[in-house]
Amino acid sequence: MGPHPAVAAIRLAVRRVLHDILNEHIRPTDDSSDSSHERPPSPLVLVACSGGADSMALASALAFEAPKLGIRAGGVTVDHGLQPGSDLRAEEVALRLRQLGLDPVESVAVTVGREGGPEAAARDARYAALDAAADRHGATAVLLGHTRDDQAETVLLGLARGSGIRSLSGMAAVSGADGRYRRPFLQLDRQTARKACMVQSLPVWDDPHNADPAYTRSRLRHEGLPALEKALGKGVVEALARTAQLSRDDADALDAWASQAATAVRDAAGLLECAKLYALPPAVRRRVLRRAAIEAGAPAGSLFARHIEEVDRLITGWRGQGAINLPGKVVAQRQGGRLVIRQG
Repeated sequence: MGPHPAVAAIRLAVRRVLHDILNEHIRPTDDSSDSSHERPPSPLVLVACSGGADSMALASALAFEAPKLGIRAGGVTVDHGLQPGSDLRAEEVALRLRQLGLDPVESVAVTVGREGGPEAAARDARYAALDAAADRHGATAVLLGHTRDDQAETVLLGLARGSGIRSLSGMAAVSGADGRYRRPFLQLDRQTARKACMVQSLPVWDDPHNADPAYTRSRLRHEGLPALEKALGKGVVEALARTAQLSRDDADALDAWASQAATAVRDAAGLLECAKLYALPPAVRRRVLRRAAIEAGAPAGSLFARHIEEVDRLITGWRGQGAINLPGKVVAQRQGGRLVIRQG
């Protein structure tokens, strides 16, 4: 008799990602028949584990699948220091990871700042710690336990911000520098991960922040999505996750188009030509303008849709208006049929 369906599902999801990592890691040499070429050392894959159901299920699947493929498997747990006893909790999670057979395993304490609100600050501190741990151990990849439910929440948060199709594309299955971060569970629901922990008798810790109404994502999880499901039926989470993938494909295509257009709309001196910009579809033109502003020194994180809309009006609604001030002391102005974006 095979494993429980939930356990089989999490293992299959991890196995697929590990196969991808192996295929990328072991590049064929020019002459693979030459035995003097040594195989590269087996890659190390880390799992980021909070001790919650999603990441504990992920850790158990990694511990089971990695040895069968000759992959070394380790784990990292991050102590955000936001609750009394969080250091003991992190040590307990690290112990559980070692008991699963993971090695190396470490617990990393971080200081969470205030930038961008509590959720964003904790996320920034966590990713900085995971990056540092991956570099320290020479890890090829870090697995994250985000599920289809997390993806649905991310899409709804993006929708509420009204910041365009890229924010509707949710979390990528592969992200970070050199594709460091992998999310094997984006097609699995949260309930499957919890069930997998239960049938394997894995202890699970439920972070009180996940139920704290002070956090936007928590309110969405416990109030917003259940209300949507009640009104629209049970398929909402799946539909939102599908929206994320479709949006990602569209956003990637528009980015590629804008990349080509960015060269085509410049004159011989490299200045942006207003007439050529005007001829572009708005979605492509705004991407070209955003890219030009970033290249001129505007910080990407501070550049919002309203900034780009103002610059866009220099092209589409020209009435002789003055220069537009952008973040990072960048100025955009129209000069004789050319759009000049530079440090002011």
